[in-house]
Amino acid sequence: MSLTNHFFYSRPWRFRFKERRTLLIIGDLTAAILAFTIALWYWASSERFIGFSIDFLQRRVPPWFFLFPIVWMILLIELYDIYRAGNWKHTIKGVATAALIGFGLYLILYFYYSDPPRSLLPRRGVAGFLVGASLFTLLWRWIYIRVFTAPQFMRRVLIVGGGIAGSLMVEVYKKLWPPPFFLAGIIDDDPEKISSSIEGYSILGSSSDLLEIVNDHEISDIIVAISGHMESGMFQALIKLQEKGVEITRVPKIYEELLNRVPVQVLEADWIIRSFVDENRVSGFYELSKRIMDLLGAMVGIAILFFLFPFITLAIFLDDGRPIFYNQTRCKKGDINYSIIKFRTMRRDAEANGLPQWAKEDDTRATRIGRVLRKTHLDELPQFINILRGDMSLVGPRAERPELVNVFESRIPFYRARLLVKPGLTGWAQVNFGYAETIEETTTKLEYDLFYIKNRSLWLDLLILLRTPATVMGFRGR
Repeated sequence: MSLTNHFFYSRPWRFRFKERRTLLIIGDLTAAILAFTIALWYWASSERFIGFSIDFLQRRVPPWFFLFPIVWMILLIELYDIYRAGNWKHTIKGVATAALIGFGLYLILYFYYSDPPRSLLPRRGVAGFLVGASLFTLLWRWIYIRVFTAPQFMRRVLIVGGGIAGSLMVEVYKKLWPPPFFLAGIIDDDPEKISSSIEGYSILGSSSDLLEIVNDHEISDIIVAISGHMESGMFQALIKLQEKGVEITRVPKIYEELLNRVPVQVLEADWIIRSFVDENRVSGFYELSKRIMDLLGAMVGIAILFFLFPFITLAIFLDDGRPIFYNQTRCKKGDINYSIIKFRTMRRDAEANGLPQWAKEDDTRATRIGRVLRKTHLDELPQFINILRGDMSLVGPRAERPELVNVFESRIPFYRARLLVKPGLTGWAQVNFGYAETIEETTTKLEYDLFYIKNRSLWLDLLILLRTPATVMGFRGR
């Protein structure tokens, strides 16, 4: 079977998964700049003598106003999740939330300042931008959903391997909406699987049919889901296809790209060693920068703690008496125990039997004020003291109790890898998943934690910090 020189993968409008996020950013930035320009024109139309001119820009527009498009992009950060971006309801909610937050910040500044500084807070300009940015962003996102999530713009994918890894990949694919690509089918060399299906997707043939199937189904990408030994025929066919431009990806990599977590259940020990030892030596610059960021964040957090301390203390005391604070042993980097500090939110007999328990939704052990503190995460404010001491970081896996760590290590593969970094006040698992009540949910949280450890950087830390307020304002605490 001869291969054509140019497969259908070469069609430039079939966007890769990461390219869609870039497309969203370009579209949103264009919408923000257009709204910014119209806002300036609308504002200038009230200036009777100078109008929309260079003189107007120099004399009337404060420097911070030019940052509005960037601020708008930051407020939309939750909508750069590809799956939220493909959902119209999530899109409307995200844009409305961004506009309300922007308007709220403006009101705070407007009523905080008095004249003459208030003259630097133009109502027409701000209102024009927020209205324009909301409308243009919604229009662009509607176009994106209607056009760029259609099958014609998707990569066409074939999974090679119908075993555990292949079945996992199909299961993940079926849960994602909008779909990240078009799944044409599966290849497997097991004669008993030929002409059968996995979760409704047909096994189209074996490795001997691979080249023909790629041509017939216009395949642009192949996901290799073979964990063990690979036959030489399959290997040669894959190499030949890669030479022709078909993109070859292994399950762990595509799983990371699609879900922003690693597939713990199908990982092998050599992958863990390679990812967390050979390839994951962070620079001294990152470690120093992260510590400086922790110290700055801790000082801001402690200032907030001192301001709110009298009110929270009084509320806890009136509701359930003393103690006000709660100390508990947790594990930090290197499996070293330390004492975490929190405002007390549970009854004093919450663990009367002495056994650790998972926090649950609407936990009955919580006091009345404790439920409020946990929902708003205000109970965690004293942990800024732990960050200042160096026990914790602003960003990292959630600290667990030693008793639970021992249980999870015995039941979840690679759980101990979480102890390679400091625990964090917030983290990748916290902003993407939240709390866990079962071993299965704890496994999913571990997948997010391992993704963070493998890919940690200042940019990822900043992204997590930017997404954390949405978690707090969404009252996702327990």
